[in-house]
Amino acid sequence: MNLLPKEAAERLRVHDKTLARWRVTGEGPRYIKHGRKVLYPVVEIEAWERDRLRVNTAEC
Repeated sequence: MNLLPKEAAERLRVHDKTLARWRVTGEGPRYIKHGRKVLYPVVEIEAWERDRLRVNTAEC
């Protein structure tokens, strides 16, 4: 399943403009560019979230 940027932003609780900035900087989840359309596979969002799990504040 793929999410549109607005849907992905809602899931991640960020503004859709934040996702647009992350696409430029490479900070956000991986996405698909199909022509002019941007799609976020749910599995990529879940992987991105997993990569950010921390045990304590000392982890980078």
